[in-house]
Amino acid sequence: MTVRLAKIVLVAAYGLLMALIAFGNITDPGSNRPFVQHVLAMDTTFGSPGVMWRAVESPTLQAIAYGAIIATETLAAILIWWGILRLVRARRATPAGFQAAKSVAVAGVVLSLVLWLGGFLAIGGEWFAMWQSLTWNGAESAGRFLLASGLTLLFLVQPDSEA
Repeated sequence: MTVRLAKIVLVAAYGLLMALIAFGNITDPGSNRPFVQHVLAMDTTFGSPGVMWRAVESPTLQAIAYGAIIATETLAAILIWWGILRLVRARRATPAGFQAAKSVAVAGVVLSLVLWLGGFLAIGGEWFAMWQSLTWNGAESAGRFLLASGLTLLFLVQPDSEA
């Protein structure tokens, strides 16, 4: 039971992080919206002509991208918390029952991994050359979130032998 409770607590801690990230972006869009605008506009990168054609300067497209980020964060948080409820209910189930209860939490954590790895590091970091910016570089933060989500996922998906 100890390992199962540890998994539930770890997933809950990550769920709290995702919920707070989404909540912050929803209630204070002025904090992170400029980040998305500058990354997409590539206005603080080296300005190399070989990549500047990728820049997105349309305020509408920037707003859509910011909305998609918030929607992904929110959906991931909802899935994680729904998964936590399933895990709590299955904490005394058979190993197969507890394993089956993990699916929704796994989906939420994987969705957040896709956001941090695919959205921030691949698209933001590489496609929009975010790594070149001294002021609008979110790679370090994305890396922290990627580490937290990856460790959470790895621990969560480990098979359970205890009932």
